[in-house]
Amino acid sequence: MAKKVDKKKLNHVAIIMDGNGRWAEKNGLQRIDGHKEGAKTIRKVLDTAELFDIKYITLYAFSTENWKRPKLEVMGLMKLLKEFLESNFDLFMEKKVKLRTIGRIDDIPYLTRKILKKFIKDTSKNSERELILALSYGSRAEIVDAAKKIVNAVKNDIIKIEDVDEDKFSSFLYAPDIPDPELMIRTSGEHRLSNFMLWQLSYAELWITDTLWPDFGEEEFKEAIESYYSRNRRFGGV
Repeated sequence: MAKKVDKKKLNHVAIIMDGNGRWAEKNGLQRIDGHKEGAKTIRKVLDTAELFDIKYITLYAFSTENWKRPKLEVMGLMKLLKEFLESNFDLFMEKKVKLRTIGRIDDIPYLTRKILKKFIKDTSKNSERELILALSYGSRAEIVDAAKKIVNAVKNDIIKIEDVDEDKFSSFLYAPDIPDPELMIRTSGEHRLSNFMLWQLSYAELWITDTLWPDFGEEEFKEAIESYYSRNRRFGGV
């Protein structure tokens, strides 16, 4: 007898980590302090993902639009990414978490990018969970990049234009082997996607909380997961 597949199983959660700056302002701190505090929340997310057997977590860490922020803040965020990687390698190995990225990674400063690529390589054999960092990421940019790859493939007779359907288009996105998120969480109470995974989130369940990202913890993550499992996912059907 064929094994019954649970179509409602939560395999992939995408998170817009919003509110670090407002958390810092509320606590009389510098914006970068809010980002540092927010980085600690990632550990709680990984712990909860392990508890609920969630294979993939994608975090919107730095958007293509974030390059427009003040230079000092951008430099601070790149330094924070470097420090996060350097201080959490043992955790990733202990929990068997593979790190991946989506986005225009070549935009990341050389030293941080070098450490990032080494971290990705060193965790590549981990198989329990995957943490995907969206870095220098914008969904419109991803779709444009995919379209360019398809044009190239057609020009070079690798594929035929009539073969391009939704599945074929998806295969040209940044991480085509990762399933689409079933649940998208956004902290800080904003009700928009902010150019995040527009293609992949087409049928995702959305969960918005007013909690600022540094204050987002295990109990609230559990609440979001339980909300997902309580919903009737019809995918346009009845």
